[in-house]
Amino acid sequence: MHQLNIAPKPAGGGSATNGGELLMLALATCYCNDLYREAARLGLQLDAVQVQASAQFTGVGLAASDVRYRATVTSSASPQAIAQLLSETDSVAEVHNTLRKGVPVQRVL
Repeated sequence: MHQLNIAPKPAGGGSATNGGELLMLALATCYCNDLYREAARLGLQLDAVQVQASAQFTGVGLAASDVRYRATVTSSASPQAIAQLLSETDSVAEVHNTLRKGVPVQRVL
């Protein structure tokens, strides 16, 4: 298990990072890690990866909308090979597929 320390709000009463930010971090982290995994599978060397994710949260209790991400890959591989990598990784990224499927979430007592 990996522990991630998140600072509390300066005034107390919760964490300084909100759940929406963590959700976007999960999306970006998943895609970044999966790019490296899929690149290894395809025999591609990646020198650097940067992923940015964003969403709109328009009100209390409302689901996110306009969820987007972009990735930049630095590699000696051809542009066509990188395009294939980006596309194939998009189709297998687990967090992305979970959000796309709309998996039910249950509160357990």
